[in-house]
Amino acid sequence: MAQRWLHGWSGGEEPLYNTARLKNVLCTCVILSSLRGFVLVFYLLFTATLGAVFGLTTCLSAQIREEPEDPLNYFIGGCATGAVLGARAHSYMTGTTACLGFGITAALMKIGNKEGWRLTGPPKL
Repeated sequence: MAQRWLHGWSGGEEPLYNTARLKNVLCTCVILSSLRGFVLVFYLLFTATLGAVFGLTTCLSAQIREEPEDPLNYFIGGCATGAVLGARAHSYMTGTTACLGFGITAALMKIGNKEGWRLTGPPKL
């Protein structure tokens, strides 16, 4: 009775649990999990690329303009990062919005760090 689900209710010789089908299902699962890992690595590499574009553009802008502490350098770096994001999405609108969003955010972060802005109060000990 314990093996009945394996051979079906008729008690015949051919099992319902086919090993060839099991191999196909297992191979499909392995391939899908491998693709999921590949997609994860791809997005991690793209995120690292965005960070590298931001850092490189900010440093180049600071050296060309000879003003290393200017928030405009950070705006230019953020805008270049947004442009790369827009190119990846094949969308001018995405690139323009990301350019302005990343640029303004980076410039405000630099201004805030220079002036000592705090979003929260001092830590409670």
